[in-house]
Amino acid sequence: MSDKHNGTAPAPSESPPRLVIVRRTAGFTAAASMSLYLAVKAVWVLGTLAGAAPRELEADLSDWIALNTVTIAMAVLGVTLGLALAQPWGMRIPAPLVLLFAWTAAGFLVSLLPYTVLSALLDAAGISAEAPSGPDAGESVLPAWETALITVGFAGMALGLLVAVPLYMRERWPRAFTGTTGGLRPAARPPRALSVTASVAAGVSAVAWMYWAAGGTAGLNPAARELWNLDVRLLTATSALWAVLGVWSVWALSGPGPARVRLWMPVTVGFVASGSLFAWNAWRVLWVVFPVTSQEPLKTPVVAIAEHLVAMAAGLTMIALLLHVCTRQTDERQ
Repeated sequence: MSDKHNGTAPAPSESPPRLVIVRRTAGFTAAASMSLYLAVKAVWVLGTLAGAAPRELEADLSDWIALNTVTIAMAVLGVTLGLALAQPWGMRIPAPLVLLFAWTAAGFLVSLLPYTVLSALLDAAGISAEAPSGPDAGESVLPAWETALITVGFAGMALGLLVAVPLYMRERWPRAFTGTTGGLRPAARPPRALSVTASVAAGVSAVAWMYWAAGGTAGLNPAARELWNLDVRLLTATSALWAVLGVWSVWALSGPGPARVRLWMPVTVGFVASGSLFAWNAWRVLWVVFPVTSQEPLKTPVVAIAEHLVAMAAGLTMIALLLHVCTRQTDERQ
């Protein structure tokens, strides 16, 4: 996306003052929420270095420290992003930098909101399952209050981003977030090759994930079948949902969809969907190539790598399509 003055200064804001207040509140909420997660992670690392690690982790202390040091760095970036979305100086940051971190953070966190809501409803109904292992392996051995702070941190950051990011983009690039899909300039319509590639890659990912979420076993690691509990299936179904939503976003922006769809809807949905497809699968492919725990992988290595690479390609192609649409729609020379 482009701004005036070589892409670093914001375009004149067209947002009502109330939306500016909502955007700032959401940004501060995101930063404050992620600060809780950051505090817990810092305590873990400092406690481990001081010799106060849980007994269950004594065999993997170096991996534990390394993994949590990485997530501390990610949390610091998350807090900074929340502040940037709330503060005036955030409008002066170069556009590519803001988009990169907002895209990654939204992909990681906002995409988990459907899973979080459904999981909470199932828990309230007395239906629960053991939480799957993931980027924070080992958290299950920790006190409940620490887990609660992490949950609040993630949920608060996700909700803050869900509100703040679209409003931030609307203020900075109003022409790309107002009007309808029928009002897209001809030059803003994505190339057919880009639309087809994004749709096919996301569609393949969606089909594979729906198959596994429904109980399919092809490609799964036989030694890890017992790990495919309810939580893992819900997470897999959530990934499939975002892949499908990403295809809808491409469809809505490419021309054949209803011309009266508000432009901000497919742009925002596609932004989150593409971020989810890329960020989560880039993270997971690293776990396949560089495993840091002794847990059996859920899928065979070849299937896992193929799955993640296809999903990453879908995410990258989708964000390229969105950037094409938004930059051409915003370009004042047209």
